[in-house]
Amino acid sequence: MLSNYFKIAFRNLWKNKGYSAINIFGLAIGLATCLLITLYVIDELSYDKFNTNADRIYRINSDIKYGGGNLHMVQTADMMGPTLKKDYPQVEEYTRIYANEGSKLIRKGNEFINEEKIAYADSTLFSVFTFPAIDGNTKTALNEPNTVVVTEAAAQKYFSTTNVLGKTLEIRNQTGTTSFKITAVIKNLPHNAHFNFDIFLSMKSADYQWGQFTSHNFSTYLLLKPGTDYKAFEKNFEQYINAYVLPYVQQFIKISSMEEFRKSGNTLHYSLIPLTRIHLYSDYNFELSPSGNIQYVYIFSAVALFILIIACINFMNLSTARSANRAKEVGIRKVLGTERKTLIKQFLIESTITAFIALLIALTAAYLVLPLFNNVADKSLALNDLLDLKILPFIILLPVIVGLLAGSYPALFLSGFKPITVLKGSANTGFKKSNLRNVLVVFQFTTSVMLIIATIIVYRQLHYIQNAKLGYNKDQVLIINDTYALNNNVQAFKNEVLSMKGVKSGTISAYLPVSSSSRSDNTYSTSPVMDVRSGIDMQTWTIDYDYIGTMGMEIVKGRNFSKQYGTDSTAVLVTETTAKLMGYKDPVGKTLYAPSNVPNDNTMLPLTVIGVVKDFHFESLRQSIGPLCMRLGNSTGITSFKISAADAGGLIQQIEQKWKAMASGLPFSYRFMDNSFDEMYKSEQRAGTLAIVFAILAVLIACLGLFGLVTYMAEQRTKEIGIRKVLGASVSNVVAMLSKDFLLLVGIACIIAFPVAGIAMNDWLKDFAYRINLEWWVFVLAGIVALAIALFTVSFQAVKAALSNPVKSLRTE
Repeated sequence: MLSNYFKIAFRNLWKNKGYSAINIFGLAIGLATCLLITLYVIDELSYDKFNTNADRIYRINSDIKYGGGNLHMVQTADMMGPTLKKDYPQVEEYTRIYANEGSKLIRKGNEFINEEKIAYADSTLFSVFTFPAIDGNTKTALNEPNTVVVTEAAAQKYFSTTNVLGKTLEIRNQTGTTSFKITAVIKNLPHNAHFNFDIFLSMKSADYQWGQFTSHNFSTYLLLKPGTDYKAFEKNFEQYINAYVLPYVQQFIKISSMEEFRKSGNTLHYSLIPLTRIHLYSDYNFELSPSGNIQYVYIFSAVALFILIIACINFMNLSTARSANRAKEVGIRKVLGTERKTLIKQFLIESTITAFIALLIALTAAYLVLPLFNNVADKSLALNDLLDLKILPFIILLPVIVGLLAGSYPALFLSGFKPITVLKGSANTGFKKSNLRNVLVVFQFTTSVMLIIATIIVYRQLHYIQNAKLGYNKDQVLIINDTYALNNNVQAFKNEVLSMKGVKSGTISAYLPVSSSSRSDNTYSTSPVMDVRSGIDMQTWTIDYDYIGTMGMEIVKGRNFSKQYGTDSTAVLVTETTAKLMGYKDPVGKTLYAPSNVPNDNTMLPLTVIGVVKDFHFESLRQSIGPLCMRLGNSTGITSFKISAADAGGLIQQIEQKWKAMASGLPFSYRFMDNSFDEMYKSEQRAGTLAIVFAILAVLIACLGLFGLVTYMAEQRTKEIGIRKVLGASVSNVVAMLSKDFLLLVGIACIIAFPVAGIAMNDWLKDFAYRINLEWWVFVLAGIVALAIALFTVSFQAVKAALSNPVKSLRTE
């Protein structure tokens, strides 16, 4: 009996090739999308779960608001980890990662390689995290200064073998090179770790002024003992602040208590975040690696589900719409004694077979599209990830579930025909008014319109970012990386490049208003004795005389740094936001006081404000512009040049030749500022690309269903169309008759989609401090696009039906 079901099912699929193709292709698109998004979601949810003690590891986050500065970051003071372990028995272990020094130059043979995946770490790193060793003892590997632990990848990169224990890595710095002894080799860190370094240097080798409770530069992790409630443990941070931070702060700020500090509108707050939530739930700044976003996981999951539902709706609509074609089959089989449950089984098997064929096509499509999807989503997913024992049963059951869900209503609908009625030929039930079918079509186009709106708004926000007035000019600024390696020849290199044709100006400074550049936060005072009201916490950038001009920034009051003034070493430029916080309408000539950087010296150094720089966006547009000042000095990490657009490639070649002449064996690395600017919005760009792909898929599947519906509608109304044409109906009359019901449904879908999409996208835009407004025309445009696509889809088949010869349709009467 079962073999007979399959035989009839395959015959019906082959007999109705066009219908089957539409159904299978629509389901395949839905299933392929679902498979790809499943891979994405599984990967996003897997971050850091490979650690044996993942459920007991927490990172400390810091929230500091003082003097106009607002720090929401993942770093803490160097003393916080060891102090918490000393004072609180709930802390089993702590570890810190220090990555503020950025990339380093490491020797390989006679040349140096720019290594970005490098950081300082405590010897306890391997007691907290699960990074298995291949060679050496990780428990003691970083106990001594000038020791280093490398991954397999790093060992292969620098020595072409993993047998590197006892060998040395030579790392270049501003004073020469330092040798680090390799004391352990570990397996490559999993891609789903929230940080991904290949080289860990001993923390004891970091050039840092240790023992500070207010300088936050370390990512600190705690391994809490089993059974410890981390929320309850967070309450100890207040005690830590009062016992250690407050006495330290009182050395340079006149303050009696933390209560006084907070009453003045300031904040100092520490919190814990579970390790497995960092990647998706952290909204803190200065993550060790780009983090994900749980919103995108929810959005993409919902989109995948909706696209799959749209494909299933197509199946249901097309199956019920073509019911008249199978009405006589059902009637005859019922007369011959076939029970209704047998018919239901037959139709469900047909839908399940369709779903299995669609799954095979979907798997092939997913395999072919996966490299492109990885590129867009910035992933390294593989289709065999679906073979995981936790996921494989779901993949196998997916077509069964889809087949049963999509085929259930058509099966019940078709098996319910009365044999006498259908055999009399009066059961033209295929396209009678169906409220359920109308609801399903509305759902399809509601989803499609929402995705169209989302796509338009994402791209409008990205366009706004690209064209926003930033307060500086990012175009045609060439950045040469790692110029600190030139040591005392940096200025000479700058002068040589400035003499080249096409170079307008140049500046030496590691501080740039884009990602991958230095940041330094310091506290200043408007009075010689700092208190909670006079303090201003802000970014401090070290620049040279040519920085303002090269960056295209504007001095709105006072003057720039100048070689004509010997006192500019104790001068400072402030931004408009800083000037407001100082409380002066015109701060030029006023004094700012800066703490001395000398250990145990609490002297406040007076700095004269010589100019006010127009506010500029030195972080992404997700954040408001904060206070910033600039001081004259040497910061040699990066050299930037303003160049002309003509023959930029030839100019870069000249600069590279000059670099090689002055820095033999050192890598030449460059980038353009506008590219670094775009990197800050990479996640939004990925979201925009995926949104447009999903929108196209949703619209395509919905239109396939619409095309199938209007095809069968035209077939069932062939004689009616013939009679109308004989009686004088025009082609446009017939097209309007066949189209109006569908266009009405699309219109209803638009009305539903507009407010839902508006609320969702307004919530997405809240992530940006500077954002577009939701304009009414965006929704109207999306509606017009949806209506136009639907009209084109319907009209294509409607015109064909309207142009058919009425004689052929009526000759059987």
